[in-house]
Amino acid sequence: MLDILWARMHQKHRTTSYPKGPAPALPERFAGVPAIQSAPACPQDCRHCADSCPTQAITRDGSIRLDLGRCIFCRECVSACPNGRIQFSRDHRMSARKREDLTMRDGQALHLAESLDAARKSLFGRSLKLRQVSAGGCNACEADVNVLGTVGWDLGRFGIQFVASPRHADGLLITGPVTTNMHTALLKTYDAIPSPKIVIVVGACAISGGIYSGHAETMNGASNLLPIDLLIPGCPPHPLTILDGLLRLIGRIA
Repeated sequence: MLDILWARMHQKHRTTSYPKGPAPALPERFAGVPAIQSAPACPQDCRHCADSCPTQAITRDGSIRLDLGRCIFCRECVSACPNGRIQFSRDHRMSARKREDLTMRDGQALHLAESLDAARKSLFGRSLKLRQVSAGGCNACEADVNVLGTVGWDLGRFGIQFVASPRHADGLLITGPVTTNMHTALLKTYDAIPSPKIVIVVGACAISGGIYSGHAETMNGASNLLPIDLLIPGCPPHPLTILDGLLRLIGRIA
């Protein structure tokens, strides 16, 4: 027992102070919110960027449009663009309340998620229980969600916890592209959560299908199946990105 106490004293406090303190250090290769430069113009009308994207997240209609809900942050567009019009920042903040808010244009800033309405914020702002469903995911998003329960993040200090039963939950957190085998299970889980309830989708797969979009065995994510309250893009999103989105939803970050 003395050895355990000594080890604990030696380790000291390990939990990040975010959001009151500085954000944890991000990996060197971290890709945050992309920025689309309006100039210089591409002689190929940005065809190289659009053609390089494996998930068709980039489209052209006189200007570049980048759908963060489809983007897997592979940075192939950065390599393909001769003029460097698309660059990925170090900004981890990228959650949104509406699907259309994830579409970015030239020089346009991302519209970050706002908090729940006053009625639901009063219910969930201090205590939020979530049932997590992996709807056919590769386990990358699931792993980064699980990281939030470790001592370094301690999601429970914000009153946010994951529960085993949907009947004990206030909302649903979905990862994965929603395979046909998980379609019914997901809807039944949603139905089992008492109202009022919230739905959060994490990762490109859960938002749009990601790299599996259009596959016959997936439902292209949950965005077209359920009413979504929060979308957190990424492939997978960093734990800090997920935490930031959750705290914005319950009004802990403005």
